[in-house]
Amino acid sequence: MKSVFQPAALPLSCVSVSSGAQRFITESSVVNISSCPITYYGQQYEQLYVNMTSGYLTICFNGFFSPETGGDCLVQRSRGAQRFEFFINPGNSLDYGARENLPTIQNSLQCTVAIGFDSIVSVVIGFLLNNYGTQAALVFFTYSSDTLVSLSVYKQLHTFVNMYPPGTVISSDPETCLSLTCNETAVLHTSSCGPLERCQGNNICVLDATCTVTGPTIVDVRGQMNSIQDRCAYSLFSTPSLPDFQILGYFKDQRRTDVSFVDSVTLRVDGHDIHLEQGGRVQLDDSTLTLSSSPQPVHGVQLSKDQTGVTAKLSLSNLTISVFFDGDTAQIRLEGPAGSSVEGLCGNSSRSLSDLRLSEYSSTSCEMQYREPADSTINCTSVTERCNLLKEAPFSSCNSDIDPEPYITACTNTLCKYPAVDGLDCQFLKAYARACSLHNHTLDGWTSKTGCSSEAFCQDRTCSDHEFCGEKTVGGDTRCFCRAIFASKYQANNSLGDPTVCKENSASLTLVGCLLEDKDIDYSALHLNDPTCRGQVDELTHMVTFSFNSSNSCGTEVTTNNSQVIYKNTIMTQNSSSDIITRHDQIYIDFSCIQTQPDIKTETFRIRDSSVIQHITSGVWDYTLTMQSFTSAGRTQAVDFSTEVQLDQKIWVELKTDGLDGDVVIVVTDSCWATGQASPDSTPRYDLIINGCANPADQTVQVEDNGLGTSNYFSFNMFQFTGSSGDVYLHCKLHLCPKQNNCVPTCPAAAHRRRYARSRYEGEAFISMAWTH
Repeated sequence: MKSVFQPAALPLSCVSVSSGAQRFITESSVVNISSCPITYYGQQYEQLYVNMTSGYLTICFNGFFSPETGGDCLVQRSRGAQRFEFFINPGNSLDYGARENLPTIQNSLQCTVAIGFDSIVSVVIGFLLNNYGTQAALVFFTYSSDTLVSLSVYKQLHTFVNMYPPGTVISSDPETCLSLTCNETAVLHTSSCGPLERCQGNNICVLDATCTVTGPTIVDVRGQMNSIQDRCAYSLFSTPSLPDFQILGYFKDQRRTDVSFVDSVTLRVDGHDIHLEQGGRVQLDDSTLTLSSSPQPVHGVQLSKDQTGVTAKLSLSNLTISVFFDGDTAQIRLEGPAGSSVEGLCGNSSRSLSDLRLSEYSSTSCEMQYREPADSTINCTSVTERCNLLKEAPFSSCNSDIDPEPYITACTNTLCKYPAVDGLDCQFLKAYARACSLHNHTLDGWTSKTGCSSEAFCQDRTCSDHEFCGEKTVGGDTRCFCRAIFASKYQANNSLGDPTVCKENSASLTLVGCLLEDKDIDYSALHLNDPTCRGQVDELTHMVTFSFNSSNSCGTEVTTNNSQVIYKNTIMTQNSSSDIITRHDQIYIDFSCIQTQPDIKTETFRIRDSSVIQHITSGVWDYTLTMQSFTSAGRTQAVDFSTEVQLDQKIWVELKTDGLDGDVVIVVTDSCWATGQASPDSTPRYDLIINGCANPADQTVQVEDNGLGTSNYFSFNMFQFTGSSGDVYLHCKLHLCPKQNNCVPTCPAAAHRRRYARSRYEGEAFISMAWTH
């Protein structure tokens, strides 16, 4: 109990008294009770300060009583007391019913400090300080007696006093939720809101926790940290009270294969996925959302975007969750009832990573570990000094609320291994500054002191899955770079793209856009042998594809080697006569396809009919169309059913009309092709004439007089379908063209001619003939 009165001050003289050293003591004394220490106000004391003033007796625990300052003292009117007696009883014989009268005393009596004051008027005032271990009790008594009256008739008054009853709230501050309570073992206990909570006022604590994921590091809601070493998906946050909600984090490599960074964050809400991605892109399932600074509701989530990043906020079951992502750092803030459960890496980052790894959302082999040589250009001492700025002003004003050590450790661990590019030297400082802002610390001037910006790095630049956004020049422009693991397979082969894709009538080669940029190659300046054939860019993957086919050979060179046909083209840099100098090497990337020619065998074919004649009516025109084959260039030796034709023998096929006015219309052969069956739509199929021109893939085909008159012809070397000894069916499709138009098809060898145009006079015809063994 603390005194509340202030008796007149008297000069004190002090002596030190030990137990049993003196029977009666008449002056102020310091009493040694180390053999029976008393726990008082939750603190253990080994000496007492005893004083007898003109009107009061005081026994203090922390110094002689002072009228100005008071003290932790026992105070009683002196009633004329002039001396005191002091002794320590080591047993439990002086309980005097304390345990019986004070049921909250749970421990056994260890010893007793007894101090009795007597006076000339035969009044005795006694104090028994009972030591019950962590508990203590005071037995106070007074008695008076005539000297001739036996002790048994003494009038006694016993008062039992406990220092503070267990459960007593000694002090409380509703605004800070800080309270001082005497617990069940009479030890003072200070309580306040938990480490994940803040005081809302009126002694109400609420959950208010922040988790930071920056680079490879997770700083959980308790300030503990862990580091992700692979490129997998992890559960960042979940809670049993919200079974349909989860926050996932995806990690990927950037410039090094052995350091991963948080690449995107996904909110799973009622079966829908909201992806917060690089460059401020937000996707709902598979569709891209357009956001602004005004919150937009999406499945109960308020989504907004500004120059600092993207924010997603939602309230579920009295829990408010806010997720911020700027492409480098994700910060998750949780607000709700005290005691809410927080699971995932944000709840306990020290948990086994394998327990929280989400294989079903991770790429194949994401757990594979890589090793790279140390970067000798990194000065770890300078890096450490940079990271330690978090202990200096203005960051230091936040250190008491947000421990900077996890952020400093994350900063040094990353930057001592990974080069300080792509804004990384500011990333950890920015993450700490924003965590502080969530706890109402503004940190004025931190950007000017560190040379950092609060805006998101690479905002609104979208890269593909195999790319990341980085600095093109230090502190300057940005671009999409190849991720290290993706690029390694090309670097191992010293290539810029994938192998050539060869098909029956086409070939293509795809180059990797970010690898071209690494070499400072502008894809738009590249072309094939034909300068008009340029690469096509995929806007999502940034891949550049060059191709040619039978319709557009793009200057493809065709050569033969026995039974093989080789198609070769080259991707090269555009030459410009206006360029006086160049600082880059010319680019030449050859790619080719090899196809097997129809097998040449010493077999013979016979034509089923010497000629095929069809009668055709088309609009105003009524005419006959004849298809006939010859073995001579002058078309004088017709092939009939008795003629034997050898494989690889030159054959001329004439397409002739009768009944057309050659001054009005022209016959144009659009296409001719061979099949292994009678149906023109059957397979296998081999093209001879495509779009009025010889198939550039077959050098034996020649087309003559096409689009010049009412007849034309073409030639080719006889062939057989590979793996087949069956028949060959020849099909041709023709149409009529007004003579006043230029009806000659535009072919690679006649590119200067104007392409013919069709008109209302046009009519189509189709004719076939068959060859058999």
